[in-house]
Amino acid sequence: MAGKNFPDWEKLYRDQEVETMPWYKPDLDLNFERNLADLKIVSGLVLDIGSGPGTQALELAKRGFQVIGTDISATAVGKARDLAEKEKIGVEFIHDDILHTRLDKKFDLILDRGCFHVLPLYERDNYVKIVANLLKPGGYFFLKCFSVKETTDGGPHRFTPRGITGYFQNRFEIVAIQDAIFKGTPSHRPRALSCVMRKRS
Repeated sequence: MAGKNFPDWEKLYRDQEVETMPWYKPDLDLNFERNLADLKIVSGLVLDIGSGPGTQALELAKRGFQVIGTDISATAVGKARDLAEKEKIGVEFIHDDILHTRLDKKFDLILDRGCFHVLPLYERDNYVKIVANLLKPGGYFFLKCFSVKETTDGGPHRFTPRGITGYFQNRFEIVAIQDAIFKGTPSHRPRALSCVMRKRS
């Protein structure tokens, strides 16, 4: 896994239409929607890490959340801003690298639908620390990542529930880790883990 090669995200977003990308999903991820309903979360300041085309952030804003979406690709941020303007939805999109973030707010909820599982091994502990620092005490973190049950070649790193627990348990209470799938543009639905965590007070 350590030898995986991932795209140049800026070049990818410059050269390819977002609607053709495997992870593109115009509506809110079903697991995130269920998590919100189960926890009765209906408002708050939300951070969408690796927002890409911004669809998840926009869907949350439509539901009444105050949302900031960030991405390492400036082009992705520009496209997300264009979509927000077109749909007349108030979301703040920021060009930011979560591993060297310039954010100084504290969030009620943080989402990650595809960032953690493309990070190299040596960056994961730093990522956990940064996410925890950006959350208010008792705030929730929704993580969706590839599962070891996904057996196709290529793609992101795969994780087990035990592996996710190992990375996050010192700073988060693990509320739930459930089998899931990633819905996007391909007909194949990769096996995933949908994880709900709560920052320890």
